[in-house]
Amino acid sequence: MTRSPLFLAALASSAVPGLDPVAVEGVPSRPGDLFEIAYVEDSQDRRWVVKAPCTAAAGAMLDDITALSGLLGRRLDVAMPMVRGHAPVPEGRAAVYIRVPGRPLDFAGLGPGNLAAEVGRTLAHIHNVEHLLFEEAGRPAYDAEAHRHRRLSELDRAAATGHVPTGLLTRWEHALEDVSLWRFAPSAVHGTFTGANVLASFDDEDDSSSGRVRGVLAWEESRIGDPADDFAELANVAPPETLDAVLEAYAQSRVERPDAHLVRRARLAAEMAPLRTLLHALASGQLDVVERTADELRALDARVEEDDSRHAEEDAERSERTRLARERAVQMLDPDDPERPEPAWDATQPHVPFPMLGETQAIAMTSLLSDAQPAPSAQEARSAAPDQAYAVPSTPAPGPPGPDAAPVSQVEVDTTAHATGGDEATDGTENEVVGSREAGPEPHDASTVEPEASRPVPLVAPDGEGSPFEIDEVEALPEDVDGVLDLHEGASNFVPVAPHHHDRRSHEDH
Repeated sequence: MTRSPLFLAALASSAVPGLDPVAVEGVPSRPGDLFEIAYVEDSQDRRWVVKAPCTAAAGAMLDDITALSGLLGRRLDVAMPMVRGHAPVPEGRAAVYIRVPGRPLDFAGLGPGNLAAEVGRTLAHIHNVEHLLFEEAGRPAYDAEAHRHRRLSELDRAAATGHVPTGLLTRWEHALEDVSLWRFAPSAVHGTFTGANVLASFDDEDDSSSGRVRGVLAWEESRIGDPADDFAELANVAPPETLDAVLEAYAQSRVERPDAHLVRRARLAAEMAPLRTLLHALASGQLDVVERTADELRALDARVEEDDSRHAEEDAERSERTRLARERAVQMLDPDDPERPEPAWDATQPHVPFPMLGETQAIAMTSLLSDAQPAPSAQEARSAAPDQAYAVPSTPAPGPPGPDAAPVSQVEVDTTAHATGGDEATDGTENEVVGSREAGPEPHDASTVEPEASRPVPLVAPDGEGSPFEIDEVEALPEDVDGVLDLHEGASNFVPVAPHHHDRRSHEDH
């Protein structure tokens, strides 16, 4: 059914309250189009687009896009059609939305530069959209294996028509059976990312590098699937240097690294695109479209070898550029290269992890401790836990160790014996090599008295007027010979408490 532009303007007026059409312009349609489109200008100088489905299937797709626009429109850096109203038609509902500004692009004439990078960043931004958003809008989702099987099913149905050359059938079948080619991470896909659906504006009409992408149209085939599908037209018609510029900007903006076979699958998607047109035309009885599509397939079969040779040269050049870029990156990151320049710090770029292995090696403490601290007493070493060693600060023994001193195998620790049970304490110092089988016999000090582990330690306030109190035996700390309580394991910033030198028995009598 072909509707006149005036009829479409009337649909727009009934769909959006306050829309008073004053001018309308119809968009020429071709056989096989899913929608009829017209541009409407109202009395407030607003420009609208009315899109009416030609089939019931197209009407269902249009309803799904209405839900997607409400969820996705505010998350994109570029504009997309935001549906403002609907009007009923026999095939479903016609949609009306504000016209997105910009001019469509011709990927065949697109050169490398800022605009090509804009196209790559726009594609990356679409592919970075969360899967749940598309699924919430009712869009279909296919993983890598499901996508490959859909292609195989499409090929089988097209082969049954008899309009596909045998050479193309064999070629596509081999590509679809190569499982390694179809290992990709599914992403949000636009579905019909062609130059006609990408709108751009230009600061200077004579300078294409001043352009930037403003909007993307035609989201009816959006889905979760193969990101290579959105590169089909770029890989088919764009110059090689333009495709490289798009891919570079795309890779820099993608959340996930693009897979190695993206370009190859994009070319395959472009080759197999006429199959969908052929199947749709056969289903709708459009014989003229069937004949035109069959001619396109025969022409493709005739030039496919030439295309393969050209693509091989392009891929070799791209691989060489990639290799050189990686070598430069590795040279920049190699810390052992004396000629490596010092790049400006950029936290977003890969960098050498710090610290390096050679800067984190353990430092031998034997010589440091043996010169600075004498060894611990045997009594305190035995009273400690078998698997622990405590370093107790004390006054080092005067004079350097003699030449006949016992060899040190691990760590020498200094400690001072003390007494807690009587009124007077006798100092004694002894050296012991901890953990050494070569250590000499342990010297004996009769003045050293080992404290009772179960006896509480009474403390007296410095002013002498306070009453004594006791610390529970679990928390009791050994008293040093200098009258300063020793730090226990795990203590930090411990304030030493100096006990009063009065006779403890006199306080206990109070």
